[in-house]
Amino acid sequence: MRIKSYFAHAVEDAVDAARQELGPDAMLIDSRRAPPESRHLGEYEVVFGLHTAPVEAGNGASEAASPAEWIAGERLFGEVAELKKELEAMRRALARPAYAAAGITGALAPNAAGALETLASSEMPPDLARAVVEGAERRLTSAHAAPERGAQHSDGAAFRRALAEELASRFTVQSALGCSDARPRVAALVGPPGSGKTTTLVKLAVNYGLACRRPTMLLSIDTYRVGAADQLRSYAAILGVGFQLLETVTALAQALEEHRGKDLLLIDTPGLGFGDLDHSSGLARFLGSRTDIDTHLVLPASMKSADLAQAADAFEVFRPRRLLFSKLDETGSFGPLFGEAERTSRPLSFFTTGQRIPEDIEAASQARLIDLVLAGQGARARSAA
Repeated sequence: MRIKSYFAHAVEDAVDAARQELGPDAMLIDSRRAPPESRHLGEYEVVFGLHTAPVEAGNGASEAASPAEWIAGERLFGEVAELKKELEAMRRALARPAYAAAGITGALAPNAAGALETLASSEMPPDLARAVVEGAERRLTSAHAAPERGAQHSDGAAFRRALAEELASRFTVQSALGCSDARPRVAALVGPPGSGKTTTLVKLAVNYGLACRRPTMLLSIDTYRVGAADQLRSYAAILGVGFQLLETVTALAQALEEHRGKDLLLIDTPGLGFGDLDHSSGLARFLGSRTDIDTHLVLPASMKSADLAQAADAFEVFRPRRLLFSKLDETGSFGPLFGEAERTSRPLSFFTTGQRIPEDIEAASQARLIDLVLAGQGARARSAA
């Protein structure tokens, strides 16, 4: 793969240089302010990748990686991926004794015991896993006459259908942006640091703004993280959409009124740790009180069940309407996602599955999450493919 960095005093100029040399098939990997040692080449650096043979650098461009470095990086990536798989398998194995110690696997029919093992492997909370399996058994029993119960309980396919139906009955999805009766559609993303709010915001802008020919505006009130506004401003310039950085809640309210002529307004907020939430009470009150703002709580899929619950409870002050799970590619255990959706009764909106913009985002669906919970690594492999 060909990877090159282009430097210019404006992001648009760097993008134009990359497109001119690499062609329309080149993929944008990153855009940022140039590091001090490269600042003489230009104020901004834009990194592009292309699946083709290496060519000579020119026109103000510099190589980001040699072929040997790229091969070494690919090998390292593969080794890290294998290590993650081994750790996940160990974690699932350690979870099974906890189920047995709690008496959860006792006195169960073979199909039910197998289902409980699958849910244990997905790291679903034990009490919830038992309730789901028992609910599936009740569904299967009520669906057939008494003389047929034994035969139906031995029918693995019938039990799997009942299990999927029980899972689907316990959570909902609403893959939408904005409140249906409000114009313009306004959506805000809130969540802890590192949850991927900014890149998710850009993916939403492309897929649900530009792709639908909706005039879109990106608003940022993230003044906490160094360079966050510059990153979003660069993306906005590349996409050709409006961008505005706001420093106060009052300025945000004024911007929403000012841009009422747009079809889609997307608000990026700072990543807030538990210790920062007290300092953002004004923003929380504002987003929670506005019925026209659709607030999504963005949580990384790699979080453990207890951490997901703690984060969701902490961000309750923002009154989020939906849950958006990011970084599904960074875990193979999806039981905690189901558990949090069931616990909070909040609809799921979107899933993100990688760093690529705008490809790695999808509308949440019941079938998708159920497949992930029940199929584990197999579903993850299909997603990657």
